[in-house]
Amino acid sequence: MKLAFVFPGQGSQFVGMGKALADAYPAARAVFDEVDEALGEKLSSLIWEGDPDTLTLTENAQPALFATSMAAVRALESEGVPVGRASYVAGHSLGEYSALTAAGMFSVADAARLLRIRGAAMQSAVPVGEGAMAAILGMGFEAVEEVAREAAQGQVCAAANDNDPSQVVVSGHRDAVERAGEIAKGKGAKRVVMLPVSAPFHCDLMEPAARTMAEALSTVEHGALQVPLVANVEARPVTDPATICSLLVDQVTGNVRWRESVEYMVGDGVTEVWELGAGKALCGMARRIDRSLATRAIGAPEDVIKAAEALAETRAAAAVS
Repeated sequence: MKLAFVFPGQGSQFVGMGKALADAYPAARAVFDEVDEALGEKLSSLIWEGDPDTLTLTENAQPALFATSMAAVRALESEGVPVGRASYVAGHSLGEYSALTAAGMFSVADAARLLRIRGAAMQSAVPVGEGAMAAILGMGFEAVEEVAREAAQGQVCAAANDNDPSQVVVSGHRDAVERAGEIAKGKGAKRVVMLPVSAPFHCDLMEPAARTMAEALSTVEHGALQVPLVANVEARPVTDPATICSLLVDQVTGNVRWRESVEYMVGDGVTEVWELGAGKALCGMARRIDRSLATRAIGAPEDVIKAAEALAETRAAAAVS
């Protein structure tokens, strides 16, 4: 079994995420404590018992999702499953910071601070309500690119996330995104879903945030990666920290090439994808990209235990054979 560990992005957040992990595993609880200390506030309280709308704000959702993913990583490690067991790590948008921290490039505190800066910069780049993102279901990437160009009409509208063969996300000015949805329906899209995000990520409207992240990343120390990252903007593995920092800047305005990233990993022999953190969105995408992939969502203590047991059984069977 060749594994990839993947980490979710914004939209997967929900109040209460990670609480059971923190209660069951001291190492997971320590992640939330470290994030709270790094940010100088009780983000954990917002995550576990706060207002959903406040949690959804980009500057909160990004470090919150990161903390939950890293709690899952530490819980797995507590059960004897290190990140080094994976052949690749990958993260969807902000999930790249989770992947890189799990792989050893960033500390938990530095990544939390970077994501607070990233979230605030993205939030401030476009006033709340002026931007939007929508998932277009039932159309491929090239078709949605054409829809976005038609919908722009002098505004920004871009095919931002190539998630899987039947789901592409558009991003930009709200009016243009809504036009894109109507145009897509007219061209045969099965469904259009407005996403619960508070800023239009991965389009040219995020250029001010990209500049902010270039400066922020230049001040952070980084270590060597234990596991290669399959980067969003290249859909290929990278290990050089300087190159990765440059790609993280490009990612703010660039396309998330998730479908191609998963296809690359499958082409290199990956047979199983584990999603660490909140929700199961990436598991669903992986299965739609390649039906042969086995997937596992790890966001609760029982998920951690089952994953560790399954891996132990696989090792035992391999030893016998």
